[in-house]
Amino acid sequence: MDSKVFDYAKEEYAALGIDVEAVLSQLDAIPISIPCWQGDDVAGFEKPDAKLGSGGAVVTGNYMGKARSIAELQSDAEKAFSLIPGKKRFNLHASYGDFFGTLPERNAITPENFAGWADWANSQDVKLDFNPTYFSHPKSDDGFTLASLDVGIREYWIEHGIACRKIAESLGKAVGETVVTNFWIPDGYKDTPINRRIHRQHLEASLDKIFAEKIDPGTNIDAVECKLFGIASESYVVGSHEFYLSYAVKNQMTLCLDAGHFHPTETLADKISSVMQFVPGLLFHLSRGVRWDSDHVVIVDDATQAAVSEVVRGGYLERTAIGLDFFDASINRVAAWVIGVRSVRKALLNALLEPTAKLEAAEADGDYTARLAWLEASKYLPSQVVWNAYLERSGVPSEFAWMDEIKTYERNVLSAR
Repeated sequence: MDSKVFDYAKEEYAALGIDVEAVLSQLDAIPISIPCWQGDDVAGFEKPDAKLGSGGAVVTGNYMGKARSIAELQSDAEKAFSLIPGKKRFNLHASYGDFFGTLPERNAITPENFAGWADWANSQDVKLDFNPTYFSHPKSDDGFTLASLDVGIREYWIEHGIACRKIAESLGKAVGETVVTNFWIPDGYKDTPINRRIHRQHLEASLDKIFAEKIDPGTNIDAVECKLFGIASESYVVGSHEFYLSYAVKNQMTLCLDAGHFHPTETLADKISSVMQFVPGLLFHLSRGVRWDSDHVVIVDDATQAAVSEVVRGGYLERTAIGLDFFDASINRVAAWVIGVRSVRKALLNALLEPTAKLEAAEADGDYTARLAWLEASKYLPSQVVWNAYLERSGVPSEFAWMDEIKTYERNVLSAR
């Protein structure tokens, strides 16, 4: 790009006390965790031609080229990595292991099933995150796992959770950086229950057993994730926001806030400073809720920008793990990864380039007129120029060039599947 244009942009920001070079260095180092399940419609590799089953999630669309094996998923991810700037992580579900042709019970999976993923991650210079898989299984078909009234079902899924923490610990050691292991369960009722209490008591007891063994936070950190409702749990979700917020505060655990797991009129950004006063860390699952569906590809919409800006303004970046959670089979799946991660990094750049100190000073002086005026003015600072320079430095294609590579990959690789 024209260096004079970039120099002008830096001068514009410098006049507001913002060091663009420092911002770009900070931006590049912020890791974003990419969901493996976007690449194959949450099918996993437990058995051939697997499909998303029970668990309150639905994938729509039938775009060509879905990954059918670990090798294909890794190939697709590598193509996405080549088009995405900045530090990256790859988020695995327990159903994505290498099971060597024999399907084990989920409470019997081991680190060996994921050793190949660690080798691949190291070869790509990416880190890993992990999730137990509490859906798409005969023992979750009635809509309950850790909160089931059946003690045998509960014990099975408790053992799965324990096994997953051991896998995450081994992955953290193998890739040399802490794995964030996120616990989300689909438990709930389609219609209104009479006894809400008993399932939440069972869930608390089950989680206590799973987390009883302490693991070095240098290898694994556990997070718990709430949801407002799911498919087949429209009336009652055991793991509500209030339940997991309380559990995280009580046990000083990381709380996962998913952008699509709240009522459409709730503002995720407003929750951040509240929960960060009482929990040690936050895990973002950034998605885009559209009516009842919580898992559309992330874009730089008002909700995403507001949430990311709140993390930056509050000084919470060091305590926040940023991950994505979406799955869309109606568009090219590799492109969906690229769009989502680039969008979140753009939102981060916008937040880091904001003249926050100037805005905070006006607010502290009670000058709300200046606060509003300068906030609006800052939206038209030349952030796009800075973004274009960042892409060029990162060695990835520009905004209007990367789709050419996707189309070539689609013709040469995806269309043959």
